[in-house]
Amino acid sequence: MQQKIPEALNFHKQSQQLELKYSTGETYQLSSEMLRVHSPSAEVRGHGNPILQTGKKRVQVTGIERVGQYAIKIQFSDGHDSGIYDWGYLYDLCVNQGQYWETYLEQLHQAGGSREPDVDVVKLMIN
Repeated sequence: MQQKIPEALNFHKQSQQLELKYSTGETYQLSSEMLRVHSPSAEVRGHGNPILQTGKKRVQVTGIERVGQYAIKIQFSDGHDSGIYDWGYLYDLCVNQGQYWETYLEQLHQAGGSREPDVDVVKLMIN
């Protein structure tokens, strides 16, 4: 199977949505929160034992840079910047985002976690 490579990437700053367009006519949008909680980094994936990300509802993308011809690296407002999102992983997030999001919300619920950031973190983001 040939890897799906987006022909266009557009980041919409106001809505905090990464839009991916493919030559097949498919268009998807991934929120900053979705990208952050599903970062392919070791910090999130936990070297095989995933670490549930909480408090990321208000996280914003602060930068996107291309990594060679195969991926992008995204910087977030909470300081996270170690995830390399290759084209295959981004396409997988796009086509499975509904399922992944529901699983994430269920994991949050089971762990007693929240999408809302801690009050102290919100104060720091405002100041």
